[in-house]
Amino acid sequence: MRNLCLAAALVAACGMGLLAQAQAPAPGQPQNAGRGGGGQPVQPIQMVKPGLYVVAGGGANSIVRVTAEGVILVDTKLPGEANYNGLMQQIRSVTPLPVKTVIVTHHHADHTGNNDRFIAAGAEVIGHAVLASSLDTYQFDPKPAKPTVTYQGADRTVRLGGVEVRVLHLGRAHTGGDSVVYFPDVKVVATSDAVTTGATGPLADYAGGGSFVGFATVLDAMLKLDFDTAIPGAGPVLTKADVQNFRMKIGTVIDRATAAVKAGVPANELLKQIKTDDLGWAPRIPMVDAFVAELKQ
Repeated sequence: MRNLCLAAALVAACGMGLLAQAQAPAPGQPQNAGRGGGGQPVQPIQMVKPGLYVVAGGGANSIVRVTAEGVILVDTKLPGEANYNGLMQQIRSVTPLPVKTVIVTHHHADHTGNNDRFIAAGAEVIGHAVLASSLDTYQFDPKPAKPTVTYQGADRTVRLGGVEVRVLHLGRAHTGGDSVVYFPDVKVVATSDAVTTGATGPLADYAGGGSFVGFATVLDAMLKLDFDTAIPGAGPVLTKADVQNFRMKIGTVIDRATAAVKAGVPANELLKQIKTDDLGWAPRIPMVDAFVAELKQ
């Protein structure tokens, strides 16, 4: 009997190990990419400011801006009927109006996974041109649908029901096609994954056009906007002071990494040598050689 129990325990332990490996996302993939397309279930909608809400879960935060003529939605969560239906249920709990415009902030599937469903429902989906081109080589199944409308350059303005929203490409950071979404009337900015929270370190997806050094430039431009509230790609709502603190930590990592490179630390040892225990997170940089090349420029 004792041997049977030990055997059962060993099988269970091996099963858990294989499950953990299956759930671990590949570099550049969304954090919940390996969790059957669901991750944490869609959470109850929460008001951030009058007319502006956040729906967490399902892979990433989705922002809901209710206007007199319909909804402007930011990011569509990981693909799947459960996430789409859950998101729509939460939106309908605050307004019967349809989703007219969807803004996607970068090409990863936790932000674009249900583009096709919103397009089929009649919404226009807006994203940066680099986001659209990044989807051509993006390794994810099912591959997200491309935006129906793309913008070039640094700025596109969306107007609906008397509300103005600015979609801003402030540079390369998490990916090459990042958009920051600014709601000037309520002083809220949706940062996408240009800001991360808790112990999750910022990810520079170099394969997707990202740049760790670029985080500093993007955050500097973001902080020039007149906002008091920030909604990150995932995690709790933040203040402007939180974003300023995150920018300071990014600068600290860049300064320490630059000093290490100048001291001759090889690329394969760089991330191990950078002190990060005082920051609360470590940077996620799958392509260290690309990071080193930026630091040397």
